[in-house]
Amino acid sequence: MNIPQLKYDQSGLIPAIIQDAENNEVLMMAYMNSASLEKTIETGYTHFWSRSRQKFWKKGESSGHVQEVKQILYDCDRDTLLIKVIQKGPGACHTGHRSCFFTDIEGREITGKAFSEEDVYGKT
Repeated sequence: MNIPQLKYDQSGLIPAIIQDAENNEVLMMAYMNSASLEKTIETGYTHFWSRSRQKFWKKGESSGHVQEVKQILYDCDRDTLLIKVIQKGPGACHTGHRSCFFTDIEGREITGKAFSEEDVYGKT
């Protein structure tokens, strides 16, 4: 596959918005570098670069809640990706919610949890 010339930031990263391919719900946003994008294309599952841990990670490597890639798009400025996925398992967010976008601007949780993060990740 010939990957187009994308605009990565000064750290070599590009934002990737992850969207449910079936209902268009935005599940999460993470960063990719060229290697994690190539790994995503190669495997058909999302891989990202963790800015805090400074390492690659496959979405769902701990929880089993992987994301099967159906389509990868880029915006008109070539500086943001939109990746449409089939979300395996009950959710994408490490907090136990289906989507990482579950809090409104006033701080209210607008959706409940889809799974117990304690059960999945062993966190308390």
